[in-house]
Amino acid sequence: MKHFLVVLAALPVVFYTPMTDLSASQTPLRVFIRAGEKTHGPAGNDEHDYPAFMKDWTALLNARGASARSALRFPTADELAATDVLVIHTGDGGTCSIAERGLLETFTRRGGGLVVLHDGMCSDDAAWFAGVAGAAKQHGERNWSRGVLKMQVADEAHPVTKGLPAFEFNDEAFFLLRKAPGMHVLMTTVVPDNGEVTPQAWVYEHTGPGGQPYRSFVSMQAHYYKNFSHPTYRELILRGIAWAGRRDAASLGK
Repeated sequence: MKHFLVVLAALPVVFYTPMTDLSASQTPLRVFIRAGEKTHGPAGNDEHDYPAFMKDWTALLNARGASARSALRFPTADELAATDVLVIHTGDGGTCSIAERGLLETFTRRGGGLVVLHDGMCSDDAAWFAGVAGAAKQHGERNWSRGVLKMQVADEAHPVTKGLPAFEFNDEAFFLLRKAPGMHVLMTTVVPDNGEVTPQAWVYEHTGPGGQPYRSFVSMQAHYYKNFSHPTYRELILRGIAWAGRRDAASLGK
């Protein structure tokens, strides 16, 4: 018995250390872009060009030091297991099958980050998706307004928006949002149709039952694909992706 105890004492003790911003920065941020087929008009116009975003931003993120993959479908369990941040940019991206809900729950329960862009936050069950992403809009409602949007920074201290200026572009704003407790607003605009000041970008940190904390970043713009080339807006999205993956928010930007 004494010899057995000696052997145990000689073995190294290994402790599990949760991922932190510092340790995460030692490896490339693993991003999966879940895109969809183009909607809103024929190929060649500038609206809802999800395939163009998938192609161009997969290359952009890889060029910025991330490890990015993408598909015009929901990722598989194996793909999500090898992902730090899931980016959703597709029509009605918050509409998920029962199987997809299960995959998303498993992903966020282990601390996987989420980034949702434009119509990706529209769902046939907005109350459910708001609890995942911080807020959502309900499919089938008249909850959008197009025009020149004056984007204002609501939180100048948050890592995603710190130092970013107010800006404006022609795009689409959403309203009639279902909001979850803990949704933290980063940017607002005055909705052209109704004159209401409404959140247009936010972050959300949440811990599901039995899970680890995870981060979500949402931006409602980019109805027109060209707006991803707007310098301030591009920087906002890059920072949101890095922050959702628990990296230095500036690590993918500029």
